[in-house]
Amino acid sequence: MRRLLLSLALLAAMPAEAAGEAIARTRVVMDTPQVRLADLFDNAGPNGARVLGPAPAPGQRYIVPVPQLAAIARDNGLTMVGGGPTVVERPGRPIAREEAEAVLRQALAAAGAVVGAEARLEMQPFTPPTVPMGVTPHLIVEDLSWDQATGRFAATLTAIAAGEQPARTRLAGRLNDLVAVPVTIRRLNAGTPVTASDVRIVRLTPDRVPADAVLDPAEFGGQVLRRALPPGAPIGQSDLGGRLLVVKDQPVVMAIEVPGLTVTAQGRALENGARGDLVQVLNIASRAVVEATVIGPGRVRVTPGSMPVSPPNDRRLANRRVEPNR
Repeated sequence: MRRLLLSLALLAAMPAEAAGEAIARTRVVMDTPQVRLADLFDNAGPNGARVLGPAPAPGQRYIVPVPQLAAIARDNGLTMVGGGPTVVERPGRPIAREEAEAVLRQALAAAGAVVGAEARLEMQPFTPPTVPMGVTPHLIVEDLSWDQATGRFAATLTAIAAGEQPARTRLAGRLNDLVAVPVTIRRLNAGTPVTASDVRIVRLTPDRVPADAVLDPAEFGGQVLRRALPPGAPIGQSDLGGRLLVVKDQPVVMAIEVPGLTVTAQGRALENGARGDLVQVLNIASRAVVEATVIGPGRVRVTPGSMPVSPPNDRRLANRRVEPNR
């Protein structure tokens, strides 16, 4: 700041053409990149158009103290009779984030990044460069580095306006190309068949999408969930347990395999189940509830010697038949 103020005095040191009394202004709002004598003083006389030095950068200001003002007046043939110190300020317009993002997207695309319409730029705190009011600067991106694996980038944004020093700021962040993925519209419990009506399509950043996420709702096709999912959750292939072979409250054939024989009985499924799932089944004859493994459409296998989940009410063997193993 001291060097700038001294430059004002040195640039203003010209032979005096006439003596006159001048009053220093207390505040000057500049709209040009240079300060003239008439900007600082009322009654600046014939030298009023003389350039003293640079104005503040857009959006900045500096203060010219009284002794410095008196020296400038004297070197220009004036006698300062009052006023000062003078605040010299210059309005500016910060570059909008949208403007910065537009040129950054172009630069990233030129560097080989896939910058689709849904891609999102996540920038760290953005400190915009400031340009003069009413000026549309030329924006360029310099020193761009971009990591294709992580999407992270760093660059310098430069704003160039005629007659001004270039204004620069650093940019850093990550490019996320959003993924369209089905997510649950409500809580879905384990064993629930999933159809397209149970999901809606949203766009998420890649880090929020499971590697095995199902992207096409048609792939669900009534497959059941292995675990409960909250609302808004993507569904992965590992969350699905195949299509229902046993339906809750529907009849099933219970098979108990022993060496050389398969004993079958009629039962009723108490849970939905896909192939390989362990479900509870009511034995119609004994009224006992046992756990059985789903082995096919409407068929379950009961492990020999397995304990009932609930005690039987009737131990009669009605509706039971014995079949030789084949």
